[in-house]
Amino acid sequence: MINYKHPLFGLAFTAMVFTACQKMEDRPLEKITEEYLWDSKDSLGTNASYFLNDIYGDLPTGYNRIDGNLLDAATDDAVPSADNTAISRFTNGGYSPLVNDDNSWNANYTSIRKCNLFVQNFPKVNLKKSDPAIFIQGQYWKAENRFLRAIFYYELIKRYGGVPLLGDRVLTANDDLRLPRNSFDDCVNYIVSECDAIIADLRPDPIPAGEYGRITKSIALTLKAKALVLAASPLNNAGNDFGKWRKAKNALADVIRTGVYSLEPSFANVFLVRKNNEVILAYQRALTFDVETNNAPVGYVNGTTASRGRTSPTQELVDAFPTIKGLPITSDLKSGANPTGYDGNNPYANRDPRLGLTVFYNGARWLNREVETFNGGRDRPGTAIIETKTGYYMRKFMADFSNGTAYSNQTHNFPIFRYADILLLFAEAKNEVDGPGTGADSVYTYLRAIRARAGIQAGTAPNTYGLPNGLTAGQMREFIRNERRVELAFEEQRFWDLRRWKIAEQVYNKSLHGMRINRSGTTLSYQIETLSIPFQFFAPRMYRYAIPFSEISKNINLVQNEGYQ
Repeated sequence: MINYKHPLFGLAFTAMVFTACQKMEDRPLEKITEEYLWDSKDSLGTNASYFLNDIYGDLPTGYNRIDGNLLDAATDDAVPSADNTAISRFTNGGYSPLVNDDNSWNANYTSIRKCNLFVQNFPKVNLKKSDPAIFIQGQYWKAENRFLRAIFYYELIKRYGGVPLLGDRVLTANDDLRLPRNSFDDCVNYIVSECDAIIADLRPDPIPAGEYGRITKSIALTLKAKALVLAASPLNNAGNDFGKWRKAKNALADVIRTGVYSLEPSFANVFLVRKNNEVILAYQRALTFDVETNNAPVGYVNGTTASRGRTSPTQELVDAFPTIKGLPITSDLKSGANPTGYDGNNPYANRDPRLGLTVFYNGARWLNREVETFNGGRDRPGTAIIETKTGYYMRKFMADFSNGTAYSNQTHNFPIFRYADILLLFAEAKNEVDGPGTGADSVYTYLRAIRARAGIQAGTAPNTYGLPNGLTAGQMREFIRNERRVELAFEEQRFWDLRRWKIAEQVYNKSLHGMRINRSGTTLSYQIETLSIPFQFFAPRMYRYAIPFSEISKNINLVQNEGYQ
């Protein structure tokens, strides 16, 4: 298994210092030079492989990465439990060319520079020509490096739109650095062409356990498909060009047709089993229980450390989960006949099983007791400690400690690409191109597969898994969007989905809500309450990040995004 590490690493225009492993300890670390790193006598490419592993460490990861908060705390799915956190700038319009706590521009261009240094210098390494396995390994490394460069560009265009494309160049202080932005479509075409170019040279699937985490052919197909979906979505496809949706649909079908991936039988195991059939690409992390201590309810203590409860899911997210029959809870609220089993006086019973694996609610079992988020409960004491603002805490990604007494180390790889996302994106693209359809290859098939794995009851036609036949394309679009919301919660999907669908201005400019629970004896009463938290979206400005002022000020050819000064 590859480990993504972050050794001390510095890059300048004219010199490079690299430290990666004990194998380099034959000279002082500050004396490691380019000549030593790209050693023509290093016939196994050992030093170059350490350099590449360092680039792997720059892949995106999502747990509590912005001032201790998840990016989803900047959507309608959650709010930060603490006041005055940096994540709040994403919901009050506070990020700007001078302030952005998700500074992807500098981070990704630094990573792209590393990739280009690899492209430039790896040919100097004379791999052992008498050993075909070593030669093939070198081909893999070159292709992996190009993939990594492509995904760093993908991370940039999600945030900024079109950005300058550098190709293979490693710019120096002597070069003209006043590069203009390439168009968004130029950037997408570059990512797609890079993926197409390297697929033949990447490792085949399935990858051996010892190499898990490295880039394979199917992972490159997935990045290509994700980039084409981004290009087809309303934010980047104002004319609703169906040709773009068709390209995305075909690319997603290519991923599905590989047959490499499938839905894990257990939704929980997707995030707890290091190598499974559903995760396509994940950021590889050491075994930890930091997700638990950062996000579990505040009344629980692991040793001497209290859980911090940083993430407070909203009532909006909780209400998005259907009933065990797959029907919206509003079906009961409107009919009064209670056909789905939803009960407002017992709101968490008879619900989609994913709810209990995504959100801690009052009465859920954890560390050998029930969660208490009623007023004055151990997990909402109403004292000076930071606690839930909504009556909920994030549960997703955590192991089953319902009857344990303390946390233990677990696999907490962060999912970058997973198969459920691909199936939902395929359903989305297919719906835009062909409509919902009927039969074995209809949009219904893919949504029902997701819901079946979730544990929703099948029911009977024409309402199988709560998905009624005869939906229009518009109605199906809303079903798909809600299914993405509940299936992919807290995976850094909702933030970007709201933008690519270009509906953020409708979603954000509303009040968010939580649940206030009062207990009298053994009786609980539930009251939805409005949160006094600014939740604003200024269109069109906030659909893109601002290019950092430091870049704009030194490059007259770099045009700022709309709405920023």
